[in-house]
Amino acid sequence: MITLYWAPRSRAGRMFWLLEEIGQPYEISVVDFRSDPPVHPEGFADASPLRKVPAIRDGDTALADTAAIALYLADRYAPGRLAPAPDHPDRGPFLFWTFYSPSAMEPAMTEKFLQIPPNPASYPWGSFDRMMSAIEDRLEGRDWLVGDDFTVADYMVGGALGFISQFNMAKLSPRQQAYADRCAARPAAKAGAARDAEETARLG
Repeated sequence: MITLYWAPRSRAGRMFWLLEEIGQPYEISVVDFRSDPPVHPEGFADASPLRKVPAIRDGDTALADTAAIALYLADRYAPGRLAPAPDHPDRGPFLFWTFYSPSAMEPAMTEKFLQIPPNPASYPWGSFDRMMSAIEDRLEGRDWLVGDDFTVADYMVGGALGFISQFNMAKLSPRQQAYADRCAARPAAKAGAARDAEETARLG
């Protein structure tokens, strides 16, 4: 069974959505960052060397970081459904967009939030506006980023766009908003959000 190392009101909350998409049994191991010192459950340090959530354990495999977990779970439990096969022509674009969130979106969002002056010549993502324009261009004539169906690339990018909209970091274009809404409307996304809220309420 998959173990999710999770903490309330953290980035790990979105992992419930992914696990619901995968459709495999899972259990939760709570990481208590509120205690002094923080309480780390058994096995957490091995899974997450930086002591950050989310992290998972799946049999003998333990790893952290949302994008790495998403790729691992999709390849293992939903190949051809949530991830193109390694020899599929869509694999390259799929990998690019799966890691677009941590490599381009998140640093650009930090730039925006902290009001850091853009430096397109030095920043790998160019600027926040350039990062958003790339998504806008990719979605032209498409429902999903890669192929005809939802993949974990959409889980990564769609979730980040939802965060941008939720916290009023920028106004999404009609195309981006429709895409983010499609992602959020998935049954697994709704079930994951409900589970995260339920577990958070349970811990108080």
